[in-house]
Amino acid sequence: MRRLLYLSMALFAFVAANAQTISIEEYIDAYKEIAMKEMIRTGVPASITLAQGIVETENGNSKLVKKSNNHFGIKCKETWTGPSVSHDDDAPGECFRVYNNAEESYIDHSNFLRTRKHYNFLFDLNPADYKAWAYGLKKAGYATNPAYPAMLIKYIEKYNLNEYSLIAITRKTGNEPILAKNEQPVSSTPVTTAVTTVQQQPVATQTVAKSQPEVAAVVKKEEPKKEVVKVAVDYPSGEFRINDTRVVYVAKGTAFLAIAQKYNVQLKWLFDFNDLKEAEQLEKDQLIYLQRKRRTGVDVVHIVTEGETVYDIAQAQGIRLDALLQLNRITVNQQPAVGEKIFLQTPATAVPKLAVTIKEIVLQPATEADEMVMLNKEVIVHVVQPKETLYSISKKYEVSLVQIQQWNKLAGTDLKEGSEIIINK
Repeated sequence: MRRLLYLSMALFAFVAANAQTISIEEYIDAYKEIAMKEMIRTGVPASITLAQGIVETENGNSKLVKKSNNHFGIKCKETWTGPSVSHDDDAPGECFRVYNNAEESYIDHSNFLRTRKHYNFLFDLNPADYKAWAYGLKKAGYATNPAYPAMLIKYIEKYNLNEYSLIAITRKTGNEPILAKNEQPVSSTPVTTAVTTVQQQPVATQTVAKSQPEVAAVVKKEEPKKEVVKVAVDYPSGEFRINDTRVVYVAKGTAFLAIAQKYNVQLKWLFDFNDLKEAEQLEKDQLIYLQRKRRTGVDVVHIVTEGETVYDIAQAQGIRLDALLQLNRITVNQQPAVGEKIFLQTPATAVPKLAVTIKEIVLQPATEADEMVMLNKEVIVHVVQPKETLYSISKKYEVSLVQIQQWNKLAGTDLKEGSEIIINK
């Protein structure tokens, strides 16, 4: 009887353990950092990686992932000599790769896409254009299910997964090695050290008065301004498409007439297509559309980043400027605040908050006289988005988590969706 009781208890524990499931939110939270690291290392968008993981593993609950740590359903193929497991998929008893942990699976997935020729064209796409990537994977033969792209897009948009791609883009300093398309195929033995450690941005030097440090003003060395979005996007040379519209990326100083002649477009149309006034040449490096843009954008919404204008957003998304302004009830001269949602396919639920500059008076007891100093400080008001954390916001603006807590008098790290956070840079 005692032995039977022990066996029953063991069986109950086994069933209970295997019955445990995790939610999609928990899956995203567990693996988002790995996905962003892999995007920095190889260029595979974090949004795509996370969405594929959700689909392929039933957000971490499938039988295959539990017995193999295989998050992307990668089969053994002829190059794999590592451990494997038999699993019924397209056919009974197919061979699937086994990994020691999830990170090895994510690394192998990135390498798998980056080193195979039929996926090469994907890396010429805008890394923030998750729709193009989703349909590109299907075109390259990654999945047999005709609804595969729609499934990926659904999860990316529902859980704002493209935010992790944007965070990875802003984290990249330009020094991290990118795996070349023609490097050796995937190793049969996964190597966890292949992940490049993300370098932290240098922290500005801080000088604080020794007396009464709790009210001392922080004096920061001036850092050069960064144009995060423009630097991060690596557009292909020659003609390509954004939002199913012909476009080229053209260098500053190029004559508009030369562009028109090269691509057989009437000069007056070129200005019209790009919401530009007539001029002889380009004043900056930018996208130039060769046909009229669409009245809706690539994404459902766009989150404003530092230094972006409504014109920049319209060009990046392939949407007519007047349509973008109308959807969001703003004018061309109004600049939405960093972190605001710009709606690109449906009318905005509310007018976005505009960027503001606030002047503050800050006590700086640098001398015995306790001089009063006027400091001009640019204040960014960030609206907390779904699934955002204090940590992800601190990384987005390259400030410390503690600084955000101090600026907003936060005792903990809990945030409420839709609340406003001050980023005092």
